[in-house]
Amino acid sequence: MKSAYELAMERLEKNAPTVALTDAQKAEVAEIDSTYKARIAEKELFLKGQIAAAREEGNFEELASLEKQLSIELRRLQDDCEEKKNKLRVSFGG
Repeated sequence: MKSAYELAMERLEKNAPTVALTDAQKAEVAEIDSTYKARIAEKELFLKGQIAAAREEGNFEELASLEKQLSIELRRLQDDCEEKKNKLRVSFGG
């Protein structure tokens, strides 16, 4: 007898079958990941330097603004990365 989990997974597989990616396709997805990891690291390095400078100066208004900007930028880059990878995966499947 199958568990509820197994039955749910079978239904999910029928509705949205998993697509096996080739090595070349996996490399394309990994390239997007790598590019965005570099962009994220660059943005973090730049803004964290500015945050440290604002903290040293005691400029707490600017500090709060920069921390918010860092959070927004990182989220935007992560979302962009996932969107590009999803578009790529869709192009592989269809």
